[in-house]
This record gives sequence, C-alpha cells and structure tokens, in this order.
Amino acid sequence: MALRTIGGSILVSMALVVFLRGINVGGHRTFRPMALAKQLKHLDVVNIGAAGTFVVRHRVARAKLRAELERKLPFDAEIVICQGRDIVALVSQDFFSGYPVRPDIVRFVSVLSRPARSAPGLPLNLPSSGGWLLRVLARDGRFVVGLYRRHMKVISCLGNLDRVFGVPVTTRSWTTIVAIARVLQS
Repeated sequence: MALRTIGGSILVSMALVVFLRGINVGGHRTFRPMALAKQLKHLDVVNIGAAGTFVVRHRVARAKLRAELERKLPFDAEIVICQGRDIVALVSQDFFSGYPVRPDIVRFVSVLSRPARSAPGLPLNLPSSGGWLLRVLARDGRFVVGLYRRHMKVISCLGNLDRVFGVPVTTRSWTTIVAIARVLQS
C-alpha cells in the first residue's frame, strides 16, 4: 500500500501517471479504462476519464508497469509514463495568463513519448498562416502546453505535433491534467 502523508508529498513523489495514445477515439481501439483500473487494483490505480489516463499510486518500476499494461491491453498501444511530481509541478505554473477561459477554446497538454528531436520556436501557431487553430504556448520538459479552437480541422493540427517535435505525443485537456494533480495530492 502506498504511504500517504498530509498533502500527499510521499504519494506524489512515487506515483506514476500513464497516458495511452489514441485510445477510444473515433470508435477505434476501444476498451473500458475503468475495467483495466480494476484489473490493476493491486497497484492502487485510479482511472481518469475515458481516454486511457491512469494514476498509479503504488510503488512499481516503470518497466514492470509497462509490461503489465501491454499484457492486459487488448491491442498494441503507445504507453507514455511520467512521474506524478512532474504533473503537480506543471499544474503549479501559470501558462494561460493572458488567455481568458472561452467556450470555443480548449487548453491542452501534449505529453512527449520521449525527448523531443526538434525544438520549434514558441509560441507556435498551426496552421502557420491565416488564423490559428492550435497555438503552442510553452514546453516544459516532456510537456507541451497550448490552446486549440473547437474545430474539426484541429485533429490534423494535433497530429502535426508529432512531426513538429519529432516524437509521438499524446494529448489531454488541461482539465484532465488538473484532475490528475488532484488525485495525486488527495
């Protein structure tokens, strides 16, 4: 069982966060994340949403966790694992000052699967000409933070982030990232 203290400092320092890429999107590679979390209850796993995002609160080696996820998933998937403390540190920053909350704009974080091969100048707008659909505001280690407009063409812009950074990325809303931080700090 994971050790917990007031404020969750021990939990945050040892917890891992798992992001599965391309899960439950457009009817492809569908599964029930909550069922997977139940299968991994011995690791004290908390499911966050339907996109394949999990907080692993029990101490486990990344390689062992990855192997167990690969065995239990009904298909091959890109598995991105990061430290819980990195998520908490990310949420503590104010990336969105000067960008008020609007119903037509989504705040997001893309997680790089490994160190980036390229580092574009920021901010970065996609498409590069005309009105932006996706705007990358900052990069903090493996995390790319930005905004996108609620528009069908944004899917291709998000797909272009792989090319821009030279590695596969998986994207979650800022709301999901904040929910992860809350679980880590509870």
